[in-house]
Amino acid sequence: MANKIDRVPVREQEPKVRATNFEEVCYGYNAEEALLEASRCLGCKNPRCVAACPVGIDIPGFIAEVYAGNFEGAYNVISKDSSLPAVCGRVCPQETQCEGSCILGIKGQSVSIGKLERFVADTHREGKKRKADSVESGATPKNSNGIKVAVIGSGPAGLACASDLAKLGYSVTIFESLHRPGGVLTYGIPEFRLPKKKVVEQEIGDLLQMGIKIETNVFVGRSVTIDELMDKEGFKAVFVGTGAGLPMFLNIAGENLNGVFSANEYLTRNNLMQAFEESSDTPIFRAKRVCVVGGGNVAMDAARTALRLGAEVTVVYRRSEKEMPARVEEVHHAKEEGVNFCMLTNPVEIIGNEQGWVKAIKCVKMELGEPDEGGRRRPVAVPGSEFEIPTDAVIVSLGTMINSLIADTTPGIATDKKGRLQTDAVCATSKAGVFAGGDVVTGAATVILAMGEGRKAAKAIDDYLNKR
Repeated sequence: MANKIDRVPVREQEPKVRATNFEEVCYGYNAEEALLEASRCLGCKNPRCVAACPVGIDIPGFIAEVYAGNFEGAYNVISKDSSLPAVCGRVCPQETQCEGSCILGIKGQSVSIGKLERFVADTHREGKKRKADSVESGATPKNSNGIKVAVIGSGPAGLACASDLAKLGYSVTIFESLHRPGGVLTYGIPEFRLPKKKVVEQEIGDLLQMGIKIETNVFVGRSVTIDELMDKEGFKAVFVGTGAGLPMFLNIAGENLNGVFSANEYLTRNNLMQAFEESSDTPIFRAKRVCVVGGGNVAMDAARTALRLGAEVTVVYRRSEKEMPARVEEVHHAKEEGVNFCMLTNPVEIIGNEQGWVKAIKCVKMELGEPDEGGRRRPVAVPGSEFEIPTDAVIVSLGTMINSLIADTTPGIATDKKGRLQTDAVCATSKAGVFAGGDVVTGAATVILAMGEGRKAAKAIDDYLNKR
């Protein structure tokens, strides 16, 4: 019988304290708290939470192991379907997926599945007491079949695909364009949400122990092409998981002024290059006042990063808070930390001073009209409502597009009108032996959805190679 208690709250840094540092906001559950929260699970015979999980984790199964005090057993259950449990426990939008489908959430509070997954993964890591950088890339995999498969991109889709292929015995090499693996996990998500050394590097280290090789500073399409990988280097199949990394801009006057950044650049400087640290050689503009344009998770990450760098931050969003695509938790944390929100507001011009630096952003008030094709009410400008917000920097966070380099350098691979690689139901592209998944196919989405695509592609690659 499930324990009929309220959800166990998770401990966090105090808002005023965490707004001044880049340490992780959420402390997570301890063993006592995890056992208590696990006791709330009903253990449904037809669990809706599993159906809502993009990688199909046996959620009641791992929670039952937690409740029994078998934390390593819980990790084994999760790891059958997820290669990045400590990551997913922190950054997945559980409220719209597993937790959003939990039957307890219909009349009350759903089980805190994400926090339990994080607890299990963190407990496993602490038990191993090892360092990721002590693991060498490319240890000989067990039961290797000797067949080489290339994975382009070391983000969530690529890592999930590589993990499943390695378990099947393939000799997998991941090619990463940056100097550190992890993709968006490394360059996109801030340290205070997803610690790099403690979490990302450790989970990538687990993959290296499986025999997966990672080659960094290899820009496929420039350093080497897909055809060369297959024709000259002996790779029998290729998975493309390069993500969607090209930023979109406002296309308004003043966007070329000094002090205007894409959220991608701003976050990459801080997350990948550690610009927030005094010892870093990477420069970052520490503005006194910052406007962040956008309402998604990336916008929240940029706003909270700027706040920690000492700025007074205002988020400008053209719809209401109800329509914001960012996670409720991220918006809540941003507000607690002191980020200001200017809703139903749309920028029309960025104003500069005589030296070519940003001094203000001109905006217009909006009101919500009829729903658009996505179901959200379309914002409409209110005539005569222009006003200015003084600011020293503008961070634009309007989403991302696909880099066309892979398509441009790979004859026979088809794309849609947005430049996304076209695939069939099993992630196969129009080019034989080449598969793709994640944001490069779907456009910008979530970590767990990209992982789901990577796992689907791994199965398809195995089927393809077994039929040859």
